[in-house]
Amino acid sequence: MARDRWHIVEEAGVLTVARRWPARFDVAARTVLPVVNKVRLARQVRQDVWRALRRLKGFAPVVRVAPEGGGMLAVTAGGQVDGPVARAQAEAKIARVLADAGNRQRWIRWAS
Repeated sequence: MARDRWHIVEEAGVLTVARRWPARFDVAARTVLPVVNKVRLARQVRQDVWRALRRLKGFAPVVRVAPEGGGMLAVTAGGQVDGPVARAQAEAKIARVLADAGNRQRWIRWAS
């Protein structure tokens, strides 16, 4: 289902928020966070990943949130890139966004 031009799809407990559908990860990084509201979490992560990679030509963000054991959520963030990409650099930027303690606290607070 598309809301505000974003595809927000939940299948078998896995939520995907994507600009284009079907969602594709050309670049991605992963982290684990405590269980919170998946939609709110995905939106916040998507916004911060977009800010970090907005100058990457042809970039369309994707965030996938899936249940993980022990009351945690696995968050995969990245997206589709139409065109050439320095994959390692892009994935390092995404990983920095996901690892930033301030971001993580804000996401958890917002999605709780």
